[in-house]
Parts: sequence; structure tokens; C-alpha cells
Amino acid sequence: MDLLKYGNRYESGLGENSLTSSDQQSRPRASDLGISLGLLPPGENNSITDVEGVKVGHSTIISGEGQLRPGEGPIRTGLTIVLPHSSNLFRQKVPAAVHSLNSFGKSLGLMQIMELGRLESPIALTGTLNVWNVANSIVDYTIEYNPGIQSFNPVVMECNDRFLNDAIGRHVNKDHVLETIANASSPNVQEGNVGAGTGMSAFGWKAGIGTSSRICESLQGIYKIGVLTLCNMGHPKDLRIGHLNAGHQISPPGTDDESGGSVCFVIATDAPLTSRQLDRLARRSHMGLARTGAIVSHGNGSFALSFSNSPDRPEIDDAHLTPLLRGVVEATEEAIINSILQSETMTGRDGNIRHSIPITDIENLLKQGMDRQDRNIADNTNLGIN
Repeated sequence: MDLLKYGNRYESGLGENSLTSSDQQSRPRASDLGISLGLLPPGENNSITDVEGVKVGHSTIISGEGQLRPGEGPIRTGLTIVLPHSSNLFRQKVPAAVHSLNSFGKSLGLMQIMELGRLESPIALTGTLNVWNVANSIVDYTIEYNPGIQSFNPVVMECNDRFLNDAIGRHVNKDHVLETIANASSPNVQEGNVGAGTGMSAFGWKAGIGTSSRICESLQGIYKIGVLTLCNMGHPKDLRIGHLNAGHQISPPGTDDESGGSVCFVIATDAPLTSRQLDRLARRSHMGLARTGAIVSHGNGSFALSFSNSPDRPEIDDAHLTPLLRGVVEATEEAIINSILQSETMTGRDGNIRHSIPITDIENLLKQGMDRQDRNIADNTNLGIN
């Protein structure tokens, strides 16, 4: 199948309704709407790449429309890769940890991280049945730069994009992997319908990739936490956006059940932590998930991978971890919301549609909430209540 290539975006045979807009960056993030999630300040770009040295790359593959032709299309899939640093990861491994709240998933490479506490591979995220193609390609890439190695642990995390995509076709290939690694960049990270997020959904709405960061100050220093999430989960009525019980007030057209399956979190920090401490961070990501309303149903695999790229040692004392733990919760929550806000309506296989969440409706709900808050303050003032 011939695909037209636009940087790391591959498109072919699209009708007018396949994507309602090609300019995803015109949609706001949570912070643009004045939605404040948590107590800690975000980093400069409110992105995982606020952790110095971290880079992110995407390859987005979109082709065809109409009825599913297994192995051919329509294609709505892609690949996202996170690089903890720019050096040779196999030679300069980083401390890492993995936590799974619900292990219904096909990710590769996580078990060795759980056992050894080290990451030696780029972190790839993609659609479920692309996992093995991507893993083989990362092995080829690593062997090229490390001749003679006989063992290596590629890391690939996944969510299932079958609602919009010809998943059986396994359309992510070695060229996509190599190009995504080569073009990974910092600081600007695209969100929404990009890379691994191309065919994903959350809370019945179109979703995909989201990211956020926090600056965490402890008695032992000032550190950064960055989170990138791949979202594909949630019941429409459960969605919460900050103080808004949004799922009870706006509903995605034609959808009233649990979306897709699985959610993945990549957590980066420049704090000098051990793998045991990083495990404590990874566990907090699911608290951020809960703050958005998700319950993690039977088929929703939920995986978090955390790493530190700090060259410093010794590690932080456990007594000073609390700001970092808070940072993970807050950045995870905001990354999930950003993944939804930044995504455009998409039509995929068999005419299946995932609609973008209507920003005007969110703005109206926020205004109504502020008006109610102002009235409550006024009423309390009149009653002499401080």
C-alpha cells in the first residue's frame, strides 16, 4: 500500500470525514482552559520532556476508509517512542520500575525491569498486534549500535486500537521504528491523534497521547516529574475533568459503554531514585487515573513504567519522596485530560467514529461551575460565614 509521507505522518486515500481537522494543536490543553489540576506548578512546557534529556517521537499511519479489509485497511495506527537520554541505552542503562494495576495486556520487556530494576531499551508504545514487529525492529536497531550482543530486553507497551484500525494488518514496520527513534525530539510533544494514540479512545471520546509535568521541591532539591500517557479506557459517564463531573453532563454520540482497553503511563524524573523508589512513583500513576473517573474494568490493562535519568547518586531519602509522589498523581491526571482535549474526531474502519470532546461544552460547564462558586461565596458572605 502506498502511503504519502509527511515527516513522521503517513497518509493515503483519506476522505473529507476521516479527520475533521489536521491541525490538532488548535485544540486547547487543560491549562489553556484554566483547569488547574493539583497544587504543584508544571514545568516550562508541561510535558515529559521537561525532564532534561528525555525525547519523544511519533509515527502516525493513516490510510484508506470504508469497510474493513483485514490485512489491508483502513489503517488508523502508529508508534510513539520515549528516549530517556540521547546516549546508548544498552551501554548506559537507567534505573526503572514497572507497576501493573490490571495485567490484561501484551506488553513486552516489563518482567525483566520488575526483576532487575534497569531499563536498556527505548520505550515504545503502539497498537496491540504491532508489538512484536516493533520489538524485533528495536532489537535490530540495538544490535546495529552494539555489535556482538547476545541478549537484550526490548520494551514495548500497547493498547488495542481495533475499533478504528485494521489491527490484524500490523502496519507498523521497521522503517517506522527507525525513523521515530531518529526524529525523537524535545521539548514540544504532540498530543491527541498522533503516534500510538492515532486509533485510541477514552471515556467514549477520541483520545490518544497526552503529557504533563510537575516541579517538585523537597528538602533535598528541586526535581521534575514528567508523564506521558496512552489512553484507551473508561466509561463515558465516569469522566471527571477537575471539579467537573463531565460524564453526567455531556455524552459522546452513539457510545454508552466502556471504551477500548488499557492505559499506559511512562513516568520520567531527574531525581536520583532507586528502582524501589521508582516503583513507588509508578504505583501513584493509578491514583491520577482514578481522579479522572476511570475504574479499570476487566479488559482495561493498566501499566506504568517509571525511570530516572539522573547521573547523581546516592538516592533521595524516602522521607523526602512525597512531593515526587504528588507530582506523579497530578501530572498523570492532567496528561489523561490533555489526551482527550487534544484529540480530533476520527472515522475509521467500517465507518466507526470516535468524536472529539466538544470544547465549547467544557467551557460552558467551567463557566457554570465558576458562577455557582461565586454565588456560594456571596451567600456565605451575606450569612457572615468566612
